[in-house]
Amino acid sequence: MTTTKTIPAEQLVATGRTTFAAEALKLGGKSADEVRRMGAVDAADDDVEALFAARYQTTNSPIHRAVWERHIPIDLFHHSGVDLLTDDPHVTAAMQQSLAVVKRHREAGTLLDENRKISPTVLMELAAAGYWGLLIPHEFGGSGASFTAFASFLTQMAMQDPTIAGLASVHGCIGAVDPLMTFGSREQQLRLLPALASGERLSAFALTEPCAGSDMTALRTTAVRDGDEYIVNGEKLFITNVQPGRMIGLVCLIDGVPAVLIAELPPAETPEFQLKKYGLYALKHTHNQGIVFKDFRVPCRNRLIPEAGDGLTIAYHGLNRGRVALCANAAGTMRLMLADMIPWAQFRRTYGAPIAHRELVQRRLGELAGLIVACDALTTWCAGLLDLGYRGELECVVAKIFASEAQKHAAIELHMKTHGGRSFLHGHLFGDNVHEFLAPCIYEGEGEMLGLAFFKSLVKQHGRQYFEPIGKALQAQGIRQPNMLNPAHAWALRTPLSNYAGWWMGQKLQPSHAGPWPKLPAQLRRHAEFAASFLQASAFEISATMRKHQLKLADRQCRMAELSLRVQSAVVILCTSLYAGQHANPLVQHAGDVLATSLVNQLRGLRASDGHLKSMTALGATIAEQGFPGIDAAAVTPILMPYH
Repeated sequence: MTTTKTIPAEQLVATGRTTFAAEALKLGGKSADEVRRMGAVDAADDDVEALFAARYQTTNSPIHRAVWERHIPIDLFHHSGVDLLTDDPHVTAAMQQSLAVVKRHREAGTLLDENRKISPTVLMELAAAGYWGLLIPHEFGGSGASFTAFASFLTQMAMQDPTIAGLASVHGCIGAVDPLMTFGSREQQLRLLPALASGERLSAFALTEPCAGSDMTALRTTAVRDGDEYIVNGEKLFITNVQPGRMIGLVCLIDGVPAVLIAELPPAETPEFQLKKYGLYALKHTHNQGIVFKDFRVPCRNRLIPEAGDGLTIAYHGLNRGRVALCANAAGTMRLMLADMIPWAQFRRTYGAPIAHRELVQRRLGELAGLIVACDALTTWCAGLLDLGYRGELECVVAKIFASEAQKHAAIELHMKTHGGRSFLHGHLFGDNVHEFLAPCIYEGEGEMLGLAFFKSLVKQHGRQYFEPIGKALQAQGIRQPNMLNPAHAWALRTPLSNYAGWWMGQKLQPSHAGPWPKLPAQLRRHAEFAASFLQASAFEISATMRKHQLKLADRQCRMAELSLRVQSAVVILCTSLYAGQHANPLVQHAGDVLATSLVNQLRGLRASDGHLKSMTALGATIAEQGFPGIDAAAVTPILMPYH
């Protein structure tokens, strides 16, 4: 029997390439092992970048250009020209039928089986409706929806059931569908995609291991070739949507290099394939389990071989779609919360009046509406960029972090506190789903760690162009602590410092401008202009931070996280202001203004003004009386323990 073993880091990350992260860590005095491991991750990121045409890569993305160029392309920060709705009747029919299936089972109380998991009957009926093939082209048996249409639809599905909306993302965005669509050969696509489109096989992506979460270089699962098959040994953990009979993208080591095999799991557990069950508070209505492989065989023809890179390249590629799907799901889930808060606020009376008349409750309703509009804006924006062909790395990270934190805040600070003690009753939306509301802070990358990755991607080109030459010059002369009063040090750094000074002066002398601007209400235009100016000024603050900490910047995680979050907040302000300002519904415009004002105050270090509080409570009072766009379709639970 083949045994699982740890592959030495030297073998695992021997790419033969020098990446920015590896070079920076090396110059900073990090260990050879850390340099190699981080270099492998950075190389995978470079390989994903190379899959996209230059105009769609990160350096030409809206956020990167807004920070590092003196002209902000405002047209790339709002709806990107991709239709939200589709004219394809197959897509429309599949979406409407899928919503009808879930609504019918929810109302009948048959969404879950005896184990409190999504019922196999529901999954089969969704398959018949075309739910699982939405992102798969017609030629492979799907309906070929644009990602913009798919993301908008996920918000609608989340208002019926967030778990089922999440399963569509697991299957189509981060499961086996995206790896096959992007990296599969024509033969593999023709052979494997039809079963995924029809729902005959649902999919998952098996990456995480007991020792490998955010550190993908710690993989231990191996696959050894034996004739026309690979023999797989190892263990996977926290794999959502895995069950016997399903299809998974399996990340493993082949000859010490990460690779991806498309594994068609047997219809029942075998000695070679075992599921490892454990208690998990989140994802409780799905099958989230571990997998243990012992001499499990996968045909060699099921190995995905990217033109450049390895298995980490494949693993990274699908994450952005999953991040946007998470944001879309959050927009629907928070609508569920809002729809649940309004009838309770109208019913619950204190001191002779409904709490809907109280400022604190009105503020919560208004604040929640702002969070929803921001998630709608980020979903539409990011999905449109992906449809246009952009990689969208920076943009999708912003969507994921903001949406997950917004949902957490909405659940705890707005929804729970409004419902009070009834929040903890069995059958209450909050009490039954609190872990589901919090888990997205971890899904698709933990928020602050992902914020560090955002910062690294944002500064990568600037660091390689201006700071890496300084580090190399210091290393070549054996200078550990440069002193510009020392002529030898000044001479050694003359060229890289001259280049950096040229960049700095060019930025200072060249006036910044943004446009073209769409027609916006005055207040939202002011928010958008503030955000644009803030992003332009961020280039100097970020570069000054790099200049201050130099080769020790990698150890200044708290400072990088703080800078990253400020840039992200400015992006949310800009995107939300543009989205709300062009929306026909005045409530959406008002909610966008409330959200943007709150974030502007945070960035400026200001307290909420009386005018802002008045605006927020007025919005909440209107919502309590009139509702909010989209919540009519939300599944609302009855008031628990009503009094007379």
